[in-house]
Amino acid sequence: MKEALNPAEVAEAAVESVTTENNTPGQRYQLSFERPTDNALLVRLAGRWRLEEKLPPVTEVQAQLESGAAVTRVQLDTTRLAAWDTGLLTFLAGLYTLCQKRGIAFDNAGLPDGVRKLIDLAFAVPPQKDTGRRGELPPVLARIGDATLKLLRGAPEMIGFIGKVTLSLGRLVRGRAQYRRSDLMLIIQDVGPQALPIVSLISFLVGLIVAYMGAVQLAQFGAQIYIADLVGIGVVREMGALMTGIIIAGRTGAAFAAQLGTMQVNEEIDAFKALGISPMDFLVLPRMLALIIMMPLLVLYADIVGVLAGMFVANTTFDISVFEYYQQTARALDLRHFAVGISKGTVYGILIAIAGCLRGMQCGRSAQAVGQATTSAVVTSIVFIVIAASLMTIMFQKLGI
Repeated sequence: MKEALNPAEVAEAAVESVTTENNTPGQRYQLSFERPTDNALLVRLAGRWRLEEKLPPVTEVQAQLESGAAVTRVQLDTTRLAAWDTGLLTFLAGLYTLCQKRGIAFDNAGLPDGVRKLIDLAFAVPPQKDTGRRGELPPVLARIGDATLKLLRGAPEMIGFIGKVTLSLGRLVRGRAQYRRSDLMLIIQDVGPQALPIVSLISFLVGLIVAYMGAVQLAQFGAQIYIADLVGIGVVREMGALMTGIIIAGRTGAAFAAQLGTMQVNEEIDAFKALGISPMDFLVLPRMLALIIMMPLLVLYADIVGVLAGMFVANTTFDISVFEYYQQTARALDLRHFAVGISKGTVYGILIAIAGCLRGMQCGRSAQAVGQATTSAVVTSIVFIVIAASLMTIMFQKLGI
């Protein structure tokens, strides 16, 4: 940058001087302008430039730039500056921005060293444009293509994870798995008994819904007694396992992903590897075993609650006695139906454990990544459950089970 003009050169120049001054007692600043040359503007700052004073706006400088000959350079003179704070910095920052917009050179050689360094620091990095704004979304086909490629890239990683889980189960069978039984018991308690309240509520409501939906149609033929068949078979074969799986996916699958994701952020999983402890054995295997053990029991419990809900509707709304409902349910159900529902629930539990643990192990090292892993675990679990339910229902239907 060029040096500021000395006072002798300014005095010799035949120029017009414009001064803005605040004469309030205890609050004095002075802003004056001079034209040492036709294309230069000298801005003199004197007195106290503090926030408590009513400092002038940058528009006063803009008015001087627009009057007279075109200005190509702005110089500053602060030799008579008495005191300053961020009010001066704000004024100078606005002046610097004004010069940049007009393509005018800003000569800050006349500023105090501290002010000059702060101004240089403030404008050392250009401001980020479009911060916090989202660009236009790509076309629909492009988004579908990106999602498909992401799915194809994730398939090998998922297959590899399933292989590692299988090897871990093999080490468990041989008695060589590295895990603590106390951890397994705690996870079983969290997955099973602590999930009973929400499973009870949802199963009861689903049983009510199925009973009312079926009863409206059966009442047209005077066949209300078959509410027991509809609720019993529907809940035991399909709805009990499906609703339990969705509940556990949102409750336990998300918890698995959040726990493992947080351990990934805190580098605890790396610490296990450094100590020679397999994360698959110590972290994933207990969670997998807990869901495999507890899902059949939760499904059986959900089936019982759903059937009782149907009994409540039949008894209170359609005057079907508890004994009649029980007899009809016993005739409609057999162990084959329970086996179908429990087998589906077991498969759902395995899928939930795989999805939750996989997303947790894939988690990045930030709080945002933990949230994304948790969301992805729930979505992946529910998608897996729906696909598995469809395939198993078709398979059992073809086999006549």
